[in-house]
Amino acid sequence: MARFDPARILRASHIRYGKIRISGVPAILLGVSAIVAVAGTTRALRAAAPSLADVFREATKLVDAVRTDRGDQHRLNA
Repeated sequence: MARFDPARILRASHIRYGKIRISGVPAILLGVSAIVAVAGTTRALRAAAPSLADVFREATKLVDAVRTDRGDQHRLNA
């Protein structure tokens, strides 16, 4: 059975993104917080799923209304 070795885990924990390099405890905390954030976002989307169709429909109508108003203003100003 393998022993728990926290020093080895800390040495093996690295995150590299471009020029940014994080290692040790901050890398572990960043990884755990990313997992928690994704889980929370997934849960929120699952709860909001029944109303998303209405939100997208209303957003589309709003964009069409704004575009139509701008077109009328350009015609009136010309």
